[in-house]
Amino acid sequence: MIHTSGRPAWYKPDVGLMSRMVLTMALLGGVYVVFLVFLGHFLHVSLPLLIVIAAGLAFVQLFFSDKIALASMSAKEVSEAEAPQVHEMVGRLAAQANLPKPRVFLVQSNIPNAFATGRSKNNAVIAFTTAILDGRLDQPQLEAVIAHELTHVLNRDMLVMTIATFLSMVASLIVNNFFYIMLMGGGNRRGNGRDDNGGSVLVLVYLVSIVVYAVSFVLIRALSRYRELAADRGSALITGAPQHLATALMTISDGVQSGRIPKDDFRKAEGVSALFIVPALTGDSIANIFSSHPSIEERVERLNEMQRQMESAKFLG
Repeated sequence: MIHTSGRPAWYKPDVGLMSRMVLTMALLGGVYVVFLVFLGHFLHVSLPLLIVIAAGLAFVQLFFSDKIALASMSAKEVSEAEAPQVHEMVGRLAAQANLPKPRVFLVQSNIPNAFATGRSKNNAVIAFTTAILDGRLDQPQLEAVIAHELTHVLNRDMLVMTIATFLSMVASLIVNNFFYIMLMGGGNRRGNGRDDNGGSVLVLVYLVSIVVYAVSFVLIRALSRYRELAADRGSALITGAPQHLATALMTISDGVQSGRIPKDDFRKAEGVSALFIVPALTGDSIANIFSSHPSIEERVERLNEMQRQMESAKFLG
């Protein structure tokens, strides 16, 4: 059943999620202001140039954050001819949620996972890793995963998360590749009188990048844990079978924690881990303490409780 508003009859705006998204965007705006003030004061950047930089960052984040996220994972769009079963499920479930069918992308990765990105429901993307499509999930479980990602589209939280992870991805790239950047910058050449200052600027950029990464880390987690629970609920309502997502989450988590995934795959996925249905973290990583997602145990318990409530309602009905 569909409301005339264009949303499914079961859909009700989540006030908690909306307030968290507004807070995250406001705090990210504060990060931008502080960063621009830093540029102006320490690097002697003029106000007109600061405004141009701010406008440029806003433009890039709005129109290219999703593309950067996909590019960081080397994701490739796949046609219906290349992945007919996945396209059929995405199209059918999108119709149930009264959403335009998202484009389908494939990521070559040994990490079983999926994520949604895009500016709006009209240009949404759902990306799947090759590992999640290798047969370890049955069709109902894969449909539950797709419904989870579609709920992110329906809730419009994917845009906020994609923008939030943009800063994190850029800062992470600078931090992880700092010494390479220093070498490319030719910091050891002293003949022109500019290189020592250039090296100092690069160090400042490095330090600022660490701060930006840390702030983005906290902001992403303030929103992401809640939005994952909201998307789990949406998946259960779209499919009518919460247990399928519960078992899918356990299977995906077991695959991520299997110990058989190359470390390079985890490094590649670091920037978009917050977008995944299950975070790409190794079992012994301290980052699990600060995970962008609720624990699998909590999510499964909530889904099992929804399953019991649905079964009870059917029995009483």
